[in-house]
Amino acid sequence: MSKGLAARAVEVLNTADGRTKAALSLAHAQAWKDSRAAGTPLPVGAATPPETPARPDTPELLPPRDMPRRRPGSEAGRIALLHAVAHIELNAIDLHWDIIARFSDTRMPAGFHDDWVQAAADESKHFNLMCDCLEALGSHYGALSAHAGLWRAASATKSDIMGRLAVVPMVLEARGLDVTPGMIAAFEAAGADQAVAALKVIYAEEVAHVAYGSKWFNFLCGRADLDPKETFHGLVRKYFHGALKPPFNEEKRADAGLPPDFYWPLVE
Repeated sequence: MSKGLAARAVEVLNTADGRTKAALSLAHAQAWKDSRAAGTPLPVGAATPPETPARPDTPELLPPRDMPRRRPGSEAGRIALLHAVAHIELNAIDLHWDIIARFSDTRMPAGFHDDWVQAAADESKHFNLMCDCLEALGSHYGALSAHAGLWRAASATKSDIMGRLAVVPMVLEARGLDVTPGMIAAFEAAGADQAVAALKVIYAEEVAHVAYGSKWFNFLCGRADLDPKETFHGLVRKYFHGALKPPFNEEKRADAGLPPDFYWPLVE
């Protein structure tokens, strides 16, 4: 019998090297899509994900307060910003496979797995794009220090699928919709065409990931007869450390199914 999707997810989580992780992620995503298209879908199965994913020896992971400020006004600053995005995308690969493995015992429609497999494949492509940009500038992923706190939201919500959906796609990835246009503008001003093209791909595809979170959060609220807005507010206050920070990209958030009355009440 073919290896199940949850077991494949754990393989990705247990792969340390970033490029190797991305390649394995893309291969498992394609196997899932091919099986669905053939009408013989892989079983989801069950598997136990690690508490934290495997990571390469570099970059050095620092507490958020110790991270240097990244300013895109110089080439060194732009390399630092691209490195930070690469690190976010690597964590995102793991976050999307983790939700598949960790909550494989939660009964969900097949579309749930389709969406998070697609999101994981997208993040794998995004990580590779950022690595390509870094290497074109004579750097690489792991050359600089990186943020140690990105897995905290996953750890906090490891036993709460609704909390996971609320905090990861609907808060953290939605934040990406707010800040990426400014990053694109900074790289455009520097004439950094490769980075601009890569960031535009990421920006376009992240809307769908926020939308997946919103869709399945609302699905679970409906199944449990819960009010989505009140439930979202409660879960974000429980699991997310700190207030949400405007300005918000209200247009793209709306495209992703996040109305303003979901996030404005959570501002400091």
